[in-house]
Amino acid sequence: MGKFVIKHTATGVKFDLKAGNGEVIATSEVYTTDSACKNGIESVRKCCEGGVEDQTVEGYETLKHPKYEVYQDKKGEYRFRLKARNGEIIATSEGYKAKPSCLNGIESVKKNAPEAEIVEE
Repeated sequence: MGKFVIKHTATGVKFDLKAGNGEVIATSEVYTTDSACKNGIESVRKCCEGGVEDQTVEGYETLKHPKYEVYQDKKGEYRFRLKARNGEIIATSEGYKAKPSCLNGIESVKKNAPEAEIVEE
């Protein structure tokens, strides 16, 4: 079972969604308050069933929000970002060397986010 881990940083509050094995699947932006961070978690829960827009293929189909956007970063690694209904980025992934691993990360968010407990560190 996954969990949302809330962490206080020097500049605010953020969360990591971790899989049952403790691996970080997705990370939030830094929020200014605990309540804003918890609202971000609820937004991930509501939007995690979104479709996947693969921006690494030519002529990809643009999907409506909420959605996951799969893209390649400057290092050539595959990443995803989850966008809410309003188009805001609510969670991002680490870099993956292979696209199938990135897609597995998205499936892990879909599986873990709806029931994940919230813990504070």
